Amino acid sequence: VLLAAAVCTKAGKAIVSRQFVEMTRTRIEGLLAAFPKLMNTGKQHTFVETESVRYVYQPMEKLYMVLITTKNSNILEDLETLRLFSRVIPEYCRALEENEISEHCFDLIFAFDEIVALGYRENVNLAQIRTFTEMDSHEEKVFRAVRETQEREAKAEMRRKAKELQQARRDAERHGKKAPGFGGFGSSAVSGGTTAAMITETIIETEKPKVAPAPARPSGPSKALKLGAKGKEVDNFVDKLKSEGENVMTSVGKRSAEAAKVFAPPVNMESVHMKIEEKISLTCGRDGGLQNMELHGMIMLHISDEKFARIRLHVENEDKRGVQLQTHPNVDKKLFTTESQIGLKNPEKSFPINSDVGVLKWRLQTTEESFIPLTINCWPSESGNSCDVNIEYELQEESLELNDVIITIPLPSGVGAPVIGEIDGEYRHDSRRNLLEWCLPVIDAKNKSGSLEFSIAGQPNDFFPVQVSFISTKNYCNIQVTKVTQVDGNSPVRFSTETTFLVDKYEIL
Repeated sequence: VLLAAAVCTKAGKAIVSRQFVEMTRTRIEGLLAAFPKLMNTGKQHTFVETESVRYVYQPMEKLYMVLITTKNSNILEDLETLRLFSRVIPEYCRALEENEISEHCFDLIFAFDEIVALGYRENVNLAQIRTFTEMDSHEEKVFRAVRETQEREAKAEMRRKAKELQQARRDAERHGKKAPGFGGFGSSAVSGGTTAAMITETIIETEKPKVAPAPARPSGPSKALKLGAKGKEVDNFVDKLKSEGENVMTSVGKRSAEAAKVFAPPVNMESVHMKIEEKISLTCGRDGGLQNMELHGMIMLHISDEKFARIRLHVENEDKRGVQLQTHPNVDKKLFTTESQIGLKNPEKSFPINSDVGVLKWRLQTTEESFIPLTINCWPSESGNSCDVNIEYELQEESLELNDVIITIPLPSGVGAPVIGEIDGEYRHDSRRNLLEWCLPVIDAKNKSGSLEFSIAGQPNDFFPVQVSFISTKNYCNIQVTKVTQVDGNSPVRFSTETTFLVDKYEIL
């Protein structure tokens, strides 16, 4: 039905064209070149027909958004599709100009492919297109964080081995013995020892912090390149952008910053360390009602000393919501059921050393509204050409303390910045992604509710889905490890705990 979608100039020159059926380049260029000559300037139409095809078009400043369809296609559906195409372009291009569209041509083509497949319209909206083209993956972020941790551990192990080799060489020199060999060079006294010394010194030398060299002599104003000047220039540029009102992300991204917080080890990490992590996935309706809430939790045990490998964890479960608990297959289920203790089936065996072991996990799935930890109420109301939006939050679980809360409200594109009325906390306007981010450092029992009011041109549907993200050091399901004891003698063992409660998905549709 839909043959091609194109952005062309008033003269009919194609800037971006996406064909959904087999068409040659000369054919599409010929159709677009003929398009301006067919338009009747005296009448206001949104389509024009020839013997073979129909052009459905919309002017955009100096350009045209054109759909080329067959003559038997439904004109009403084509106009609806054209409107969606026209709304997609400002999402990727800051200005509706030829250079800007050429620069973002591939982004536009990928977005066009999400709207139309094999000539037929897909049932998608603007928010879904943005999500599909971003291809954001939580699993990829977790994988990268795990890989960075493994790399850090490998580097630490390398430094430790290098120090051991250097110490062995020094001891050998002190006692007048031959230096120990390195790898396959063990038999050769001179070359083996020298090689080991060179390698160990090189490894340790590379790990030392590099000090920037001082300038050789003070000189007057010079246009020569300076070492270390780049950072200052970048800082000045960032400060200038901030002063102009641009929202500059200092890290790779908000989510990666959150991931860094989550995966950063605590300062006082004992030989027995536990990570208690919970993730929530929640979807609510805009008129109230919980569509689905799913929460997954896990206790990960990390033991770094062999002396404490044979231990038992005393778990205190004060949950009253009906959480489903599941222990690791090697854990004694009977012991856990009767005494709330986590220990191995075979008491003679010990837990693995220097690795994270999941010993207990739990799951909660519900549609009970009273279980929602943080309720969001968004009320957009039309007034003339603009829309007044009132949005408020309320903490239902007063025992929780939510940090770095960001409530993200989508805004209509191409209508400028919102006018903020009243606000608790701070806000950021992302003009490129058309988002308003309401930022609250802490939400707890003392600060359990708050509101934001703003006005902007648009329809009530433009401000959904609202998304929420936060991090908490208190878990939702009150499951904690209160004591750790050794299997032999039942003596208590010192341990450290790291609790994290974070968002996988939290949407108000």
